[in-house]
Amino acid sequence: MDNLIFSLNATMPLFLVMAVGYVLKKMGMLTPAFSSAAEKFNFKVTLPALLIRDLSGIDFVSSFDLKFVLYCAGATTGFFGLTWLGARLLIKEKESVGAFVQASCRSSAAVLGIALIQNMYGTSGMAPMMIIGAVPLFNIFSVLVLTLENPANKGKGALKKAFLGILTNPIIIGIVIGAAISLSGIQFPQIVTKTIDNIAAMATPLALIVIGASFEFAGALKKLRLSVIASFLKLVAIPAVFLFFAALLGFKDEKMVAILVMLCGSATPSCYIMAKNMGGDAELTSSVVVITTLFSAFTLTFWIWLMRTMGYV
Repeated sequence: MDNLIFSLNATMPLFLVMAVGYVLKKMGMLTPAFSSAAEKFNFKVTLPALLIRDLSGIDFVSSFDLKFVLYCAGATTGFFGLTWLGARLLIKEKESVGAFVQASCRSSAAVLGIALIQNMYGTSGMAPMMIIGAVPLFNIFSVLVLTLENPANKGKGALKKAFLGILTNPIIIGIVIGAAISLSGIQFPQIVTKTIDNIAAMATPLALIVIGASFEFAGALKKLRLSVIASFLKLVAIPAVFLFFAALLGFKDEKMVAILVMLCGSATPSCYIMAKNMGGDAELTSSVVVITTLFSAFTLTFWIWLMRTMGYV
C-alpha cells in the first residue's frame, strides 16, 4: 500500500494540473490562441531556461554517466527500429505507417520527464542526461519515418530542412548552453541567475496546463484500431521490454524514472504538429496523443509502483 501511495503521489498531481487546464479550456478561459502561444513560449523560452538552469548546476565531470546516456540512445534506436520494421510488415494502411511509428515511440520526455522527477526527488535529476541521449533521436527518427513513408515528403530538400530544424531546436540549444556553462565554470551575477530561475519555474506547470488545454476527447474516436495498438506499444509493450534491460544494467532511482518516462510517457502533442505538416496521418496521431495522455496516468503509476516494489525506485 505504501508503494501504491508513493506512486500515486508521484503521478497524479501532474495529471490533475493537466485536468485543470482542460476544465479551464471548457470554461472558455483558455482559448486555442492562448494554447498555441503558450506552447511556443514554453518550447522556445521556459523549457530551455529550465535545462540551462539545471545543467549549468551539474558537475559534469563527476555526474555525467556515459553508460546511462548510451543506454537511452541505444534503447531509443532499438524501439524506433523495431516498431518501424513491424509497422512496415503488418500495417495494411501504408499511408499511416509513419504516423503510427512516431506516435508509438515519441514521448513527452522533456516535459514529463523533468516534471515527474522533480515531483519525486525535488530536482530534475537525471532527466537532462536522458534528454541528451533520447530527445535528439526522437526528432531525427520522427523526421526520417514520416519522410520515407510518405512519397510527398521524399527528397533532399526535406531532409536538409529537417537537419537544420534539429540544429536550431530550442531544447538542444538549451542543453548545449547549460552544458557549456557547467564545463566552463562561469559564475553569473545573482541578478542573472534569479531571472533564469524565475523563467525556468514556469516551465513545468505551464506545459502541463497547455497539454490539458489541448486535450480533445473526440480525437480518440478516429482511427481507433491503430490508435489502440500504438497506445499499447507506447504505454505497455515498449516499457516492458526496455525496462527489463535497464534493470539488468543496474539503473535505479532517478535514472530508472527518467528511463521509464522516456519509454512510456504519453505521446507528445508535437507528434500531431509534425505529422500534419509533413503529410502524415494527423488523425491517427491525434487519437494516440489523446489516448496515451488519458491512460498514461494509470500506466505510469503502475510502472513506478512495480519499480518501487522491486527496489529500483
